[in-house]
Amino acid sequence: MRQVKRFLSYFLFLVVCLVAIALLGAVFIPKEYSVERTITIKQPQNQVYQYVRQLKNQDTYSVWASIDPGMQKSFTGIDGQVGFIAAWESDHPEVGKGEQEITAISDTRIDYELRFLEPFASSSAAYMEVNALTQNQARVRWGFSGHMDYPMNLLLILMDMEAMIGDDFEHGLKNLKDILEPV
Repeated sequence: MRQVKRFLSYFLFLVVCLVAIALLGAVFIPKEYSVERTITIKQPQNQVYQYVRQLKNQDTYSVWASIDPGMQKSFTGIDGQVGFIAAWESDHPEVGKGEQEITAISDTRIDYELRFLEPFASSSAAYMEVNALTQNQARVRWGFSGHMDYPMNLLLILMDMEAMIGDDFEHGLKNLKDILEPV
């Protein structure tokens, strides 16, 4: 019995030390993350920009929209203008529930706020920017940035945001290119 108590004491001490080390390590781990991908599309900048400016069009190229084609969607405001909100709700765990709102628009860029409500609550900034390379060629940049508070930032070691989100952006941008470039 004494050996069992001693083992449990050592085990508990080890667990406390590991938790303390992890929490101390989280102090030094960045809390911010960002991901960006680009693609070149053989179409005039304005044509590409007018397409991506409409949030409803994301259903045609976004990987997330294709995960659950039956998700419930709702829209508030005028698409392509500041204040427009596109909301979604799905039972699929990779989709969940959330909304995105257009927060700023310029001649080349649309900024929006992503608000995830389920399965976990968070808010992140995202953007799409379309710049002319030539008269008939545009470069599209799709970016996303976020923040994880201490000690949750410890999860950034386990979650490769660059790969997770970046792969989805790349796939979505390839879909966009297939839609907008003539065959």
